[in-house]
Amino acid sequence: MGAEFLFMDDNARPHRANIVDECLQSEDITRMDWPAYSPDLNPSEHVWDMLGRRIAARQPPPTCLPQLRRALLDEWCNIP
Repeated sequence: MGAEFLFMDDNARPHRANIVDECLQSEDITRMDWPAYSPDLNPSEHVWDMLGRRIAARQPPPTCLPQLRRALLDEWCNIP
């Protein structure tokens, strides 16, 4: 990743387990300081929220997995 690599996680409990800390330290990976619960700082959370709202607003809503997949792909392509 390079010398300036900085690891970013969402500070979830599983990511803060001792075994994870030990692994990151053993690999000399620097972890970014991150608030305990900060979905506003995580862009992927905004994208998932937007997709969820767009799918929920569809009329008629998807009723099976293939329809849901197609709807997600359509909505993904329409994100500004």
